[in-house]
Amino acid sequence: MVMENNQSFKEKLINKGYKVTNQREIILDVIRKNEGKHLDTEEIYDLVKVSLPGVGIATVYRTLALLEEMDIINKIDLGAGRWKYEIDRNGESHKHHHLICSVCGEVTEVEEDFLERLEDLISSKYDFLINDHSLKFYGCCSKCKSK
Repeated sequence: MVMENNQSFKEKLINKGYKVTNQREIILDVIRKNEGKHLDTEEIYDLVKVSLPGVGIATVYRTLALLEEMDIINKIDLGAGRWKYEIDRNGESHKHHHLICSVCGEVTEVEEDFLERLEDLISSKYDFLINDHSLKFYGCCSKCKSK
């Protein structure tokens, strides 16, 4: 899996006219180090505060928006105004799918892409070029089911 390295990240920032700041680098580093955990803004903020105690939550929100705009991270809509973030996987032809627990908010990745055949059918029938798709299943995770 290819992830954004610091030099590439710095170059992207500079090329888009943004400053390279310690806060931005630390926020991205926290997301990288927690790959697969699908952190929300507050969780990212709490982890960033360990290295950067004076950081404000607004800085985290702005940086997450910038990282998403630059296609470095993906924002996952959990519904009801809740969001989680993950590193964008360069080279993925499709974004993977997610299982979202409606009780605890845990997000589990589904790596298999079961929709390729359906995509082909839709493309053919409607003469429509599909670039990507997103699929989320909402339900109850195994931990919450057992409670």
